[in-house]
Amino acid sequence: MIEVKNLVKSFEGTTVLHNINCVFNPGMNNLIIGQSGSGKTVLMKCLIGLVRPDQGEILYNDRNLLKLNTKETRKLREEIGMLFQGSALFDSMTVKENVEFPLVMFSNMTTKEINRRAMFCLERVNLKEAENKFPSEISGGMQKRVAIARAISLNPRYLFCDEPNSGLDPQTSILIDELINDITKEYNITTIVNTHDMNSVLGIGDNIIFLNKGKKEWVGNKDQILTSHNEVLNDFVFASPLFKSVREAAIDINKDLKI
Repeated sequence: MIEVKNLVKSFEGTTVLHNINCVFNPGMNNLIIGQSGSGKTVLMKCLIGLVRPDQGEILYNDRNLLKLNTKETRKLREEIGMLFQGSALFDSMTVKENVEFPLVMFSNMTTKEINRRAMFCLERVNLKEAENKFPSEISGGMQKRVAIARAISLNPRYLFCDEPNSGLDPQTSILIDELINDITKEYNITTIVNTHDMNSVLGIGDNIIFLNKGKKEWVGNKDQILTSHNEVLNDFVFASPLFKSVREAAIDINKDLKI
């Protein structure tokens, strides 16, 4: 579990995060959503230690990230997996070598153990046959799956995903969402996803935090968001006619159930 308490962050006199309080639970897809400039990227950077907040606490199972020494911080980072927006694979390495990289850098595994773990992770994302290919030889969706395999190679307790569906077609996006969801549930990972994709919100949103102008505007799940009375949230999520019709259908069903 990750708990955020009274988090504040400003840049050059402009406050971008206003007293944020939230909880990210294990075994759940915790989504952070909001318009560009809402503060969600800054929040994620604070959570992983890339940006230091002006005040507040970030607790990883009661360990305050902001008070850890160098050794403790390194240990915590070994428990974190990161899926970057652009996959961030090494072009000069094969698929298998990309997955092996964090194991070589941060584990004490033998070469045989590293090989076995990398192949297990590739098999978990259904890419065992691509082990000897280079990133340029596989599709964008496959690259994201390789990145997921690499992110889980160290068996993390916490998984951060920054716009995992960016640049992908709708069908591939759904596959990535399902894979993230399956891994989160299977390994009881505390997964935090920064996303603009409303299909992800309505598909895997177990816990959704909506930021608006640096403030926590709304918290709920994928079912509650369909019948929310928060106008700011509704204008953001249901801007398209398709999602608006989905919401209207959900409201009608909810009315029928109450009759």
